[in-house]
Amino acid sequence: MPVSPMTLHLSFPFPHRLVHACALATAALLAHAGASQAAPAPAPAAPAALKGDAVAGKAAFRKCASCHQVGPSARGGFGPSLTGVIGRKAGATTDYKYSAAMQNANLVWTEPTLAAFLKAPSDVVPGNKMRFWGIGNAQQVADLLAYLRTQ
Repeated sequence: MPVSPMTLHLSFPFPHRLVHACALATAALLAHAGASQAAPAPAPAAPAALKGDAVAGKAAFRKCASCHQVGPSARGGFGPSLTGVIGRKAGATTDYKYSAAMQNANLVWTEPTLAAFLKAPSDVVPGNKMRFWGIGNAQQVADLLAYLRTQ
C-alpha cells in the first residue's frame, strides 16, 4: 500500500513544515524499503555486561547481612549462608530450612541466575520465602556478584 505524506498524522503540536518534512522522509524510506515486504529489524545488541566492583558490593551487601552471612564462619540463620553460592545448587546448604519452592527449583546459582534472582526473587523462584522485593539497579547487582565471587 503506497504511503503518502498526507496519510501520516501526528496528534501533538509540531511546526507544520517539520511535520511535512518528517512525513516526506518517512514515506521515502518506506517506499525505498518496500514497505509491504520489509524485513524485520535486526534485534538490538545485548548490552555489555556490567563490570562489578567487589568493594562497592561489600557495602551493598549490608542490606543482605540482616539475613545472610558470608565468610569462613558463616552459617545459616534467618537466611542461608551465601559463602560459595556461585556454582552451588539452590536449596543445598544443610544449615538452613528452605521453602519447598527453593528445594524443588532445580537450578544452580550461576551469575546470570543470581542476577535475575537479585532483581526479582519471586519471578525466578515463585513461592520462595525470601522477603525481599529485589534490586532494580543493575550496577548494584553486578557489584554484589563481584563481592560474592570473593566469598
